[in-house]
Amino acid sequence: MTAISLTGAQKVQLRGLGQKLSDSLRIGRHGPTPTLFSELNRQLAIRELVKLRFEGTDREARAALCDRLAAETSCLCVGAVGHTALFWRPGPEGSKLLTA
Repeated sequence: MTAISLTGAQKVQLRGLGQKLSDSLRIGRHGPTPTLFSELNRQLAIRELVKLRFEGTDREARAALCDRLAAETSCLCVGAVGHTALFWRPGPEGSKLLTA
């Protein structure tokens, strides 16, 4: 898969859409499991935009985990605030969420 890149305006647009979402995945204190990766892939394929909540991790661990999740699921972390992160991956025909 080619590298995904977004402009600043597109990231702002996706973060705005993400504010209305409820978190659909949670990562507990024990970290990510193989099931979490497969579920994140499944949800990204269906919805493009997924909000994830971290529980019991510090700031550096959350940042490293966001990078790992993005790398292993071929998506992009478009924003992370506090214990919440937002991941995006376009569908096969391109993104249905982003406007031109």
